[in-house]
Amino acid sequence: KYQKRWSESLKGDSAPMAAEIERAKKYCQVIRAVCHTQIGKVKIGCKKAHIKEIQVNGGTTAQKVDFVTGLFEQEVKVADVFAQDEMVDIVAATKGHGFNGVVTRWGVTRLVRKSHRGLRKVACIGSWHPARVQFQVPRSGQRGYHHRTEINKKIY
Repeated sequence: KYQKRWSESLKGDSAPMAAEIERAKKYCQVIRAVCHTQIGKVKIGCKKAHIKEIQVNGGTTAQKVDFVTGLFEQEVKVADVFAQDEMVDIVAATKGHGFNGVVTRWGVTRLVRKSHRGLRKVACIGSWHPARVQFQVPRSGQRGYHHRTEINKKIY
């Protein structure tokens, strides 16, 4: 649907796209640009472009929308966004590994070979009282796909 509107706007009748842009200026507070990499220019074996939403900050909503619409179908270089020797923080999700047990997830020592009812477990998950499992006790669950922030990375 969006592609149809965009192709119509390129033919000269820019009413549908202009209406959406005016609607964004009137009702939206957060403006994000959907961007993609030019993967063909980098020889890394990957063929699929990386798609990313990038939030635009600073100024009023109308100024943000005008800034983003000025960048439609334009190439944005790294030097336009980052300065030489600038320090940045990187926010991302770690590589996901699914549901894992305590030996893989927390590095708990395996039990002996002859142990009853399995050996890739935690031997004791706590004392009788307090009568609940404390949060420090290793438990099985999700490994990876965690939100992480790396701070102070230098742009060379």
